[in-house]
Amino acid sequence: MAKTDTIRGLQRGLEVLKALQANSILSLHEIYLATGISKPSLLRILHTLEESGMVSRRLADGHYRLSTVANAPRKRDRHDRVAEAAAPVLDRLCQKVSWPSDLFVPAGDHMERRETSRLQTPYFSHPSYLTRVGQPVNWLMTGVGRAYLAFCPTHERDAIIRLLRKSDQFEDQLARDPKRIERILAETRARGYGTRDPAFVGGLYRAPTDDGLAGIAAPLVDRSRVHGSINILWIRTAMTIEDCAARYLADLKDAAAEIVRSLQARR
Repeated sequence: MAKTDTIRGLQRGLEVLKALQANSILSLHEIYLATGISKPSLLRILHTLEESGMVSRRLADGHYRLSTVANAPRKRDRHDRVAEAAAPVLDRLCQKVSWPSDLFVPAGDHMERRETSRLQTPYFSHPSYLTRVGQPVNWLMTGVGRAYLAFCPTHERDAIIRLLRKSDQFEDQLARDPKRIERILAETRARGYGTRDPAFVGGLYRAPTDDGLAGIAAPLVDRSRVHGSINILWIRTAMTIEDCAARYLADLKDAAAEIVRSLQARR
């Protein structure tokens, strides 16, 4: 019996899928190392897989991952779906308003960046540590943290604040002032968006210099849960918080709602 010929393109595509199934996310070079397929060929294969919905790209750095739509088992955590749903939405939001956005999700005693459009904005650039996925920020002094805490279930908020009370970091001192926290979160709920504390300078711990940015943040509210928060950031001298909210808050909230709808559809 004659040996059946294989379809070379399909075989290479399957090799790429196997590499992505074994890893949560890979760069083009890492896929090349895993498969031995030339990078020009990989780009064609990956483009085809993207078009078919099997693979998606992270907005922050262009790395590739298996799409949740593909419904294939792979290494992942519970926030992967949120980041995947957010990537195209944050890209479109940046194209519309020009200013960049981040997606932050809960990570114990801090929040963690899982996606960003900072590299897409024409207005400013950042050192790599301020744009990387996994960058931590504080709960109580950031707009994304306050937006999340203001709208998440009470039991979850209380658990986070109890955890922060054990911290000796400057950024967590507010956890020991429950009246002030409740006032801040009540104001956040009334406005519909979170803002930075004036003492926040752009990271989990005090940075040596101010990053010069301001931001407003909206939660990803999905019925009785919150998946994370997204923001719009701008150079502080370009406009006031009130001006930004008047111009862009509706766009920010629309983007948050679109991410949640995408997550619901994927379920």
